[in-house]
Amino acid sequence: QVQLVESGGGLVQAGGSLRLSCAASARIWSINNMGWYRQAPGKQRELVATITSGGSTNYADSVKGRFTISRDYVKNTVYLQMNSLKPEDTAVYYCNADLFPSRGSTVYWGQGTQVTISS
Repeated sequence: QVQLVESGGGLVQAGGSLRLSCAASARIWSINNMGWYRQAPGKQRELVATITSGGSTNYADSVKGRFTISRDYVKNTVYLQMNSLKPEDTAVYYCNADLFPSRGSTVYWGQGTQVTISS
């Protein structure tokens, strides 16, 4: 059983920055991929950024050049540095993680953290 806990959300003016963190309660070196997703009111959850166990990253086109995903492999923590925030970035942000196949390949989700960008 893995628990993901997000932090760092809040209210920021357009153009500002936030850094989200998500810590996973898991044995070190057990997590394969980690990522961030977001869901705005009335919309489906969408991918923001992912990072593999090898460090490869993938970003939604809407956040490329503004957001950066990174992870601490020892602490099982994934971060999302968000710069040049726009009102359309307002959403609940969720982190997720999946375990290596040898660990069961289970996918876990955090409870989400609210990010609100004011204009």
